[in-house]
Amino acid sequence: MQQNQQISGQALQGKRVAMLLTDGVEQVEYTGPRAFLEQQGAEVTLVSPKGAGEDIQGFDQLTPDKTFKVELDVRDARPDDFDALVLPGGVANPDQLRLSKESIAFIRAFGDQDKPVASICHGPWTLIDAELVKGKRMTSWPTLQLDLQNAGAEWSDEQVVVDGKLVTSRKPDDIPAFNQAILAQLQAAKA
Repeated sequence: MQQNQQISGQALQGKRVAMLLTDGVEQVEYTGPRAFLEQQGAEVTLVSPKGAGEDIQGFDQLTPDKTFKVELDVRDARPDDFDALVLPGGVANPDQLRLSKESIAFIRAFGDQDKPVASICHGPWTLIDAELVKGKRMTSWPTLQLDLQNAGAEWSDEQVVVDGKLVTSRKPDDIPAFNQAILAQLQAAKA
């Protein structure tokens, strides 16, 4: 039955997922998980410290590429309205999010409410500021290893690491495993 639900795109029907990002996002780390979640029936919202309707500049590695419209300003976003949070990477994206106290508070609220938080590549940088890494087993882009360890995380070089409701992955190549881990978290979450 569960397999049929996934095929029919109903596995996550009724689930709402926030994706928090801004300029400099590694676009495949946004578009890949978003498309997957929507195919499973989830409602996905692009949340940003930029205003609704503004453009976010995506990157294909170091090259500016596509733009994406902000759907909800983080100042107007309520964690209670979402079942999970996804944090794509890219170097500049999480670095800028760390400067947004509203973005960090939004992330922290998901941890405080024990909701799934999934972060890939450089995205876990924001989890340090949100104080969600101490005592957690995680992965990330390799250059974040020392930062995460210094913040109290146990870092591991794996495709995807799940610790409680925290899902982390290393890079775009890990997106299929990352997506499956998010799916499992949302299916396990209470309706």
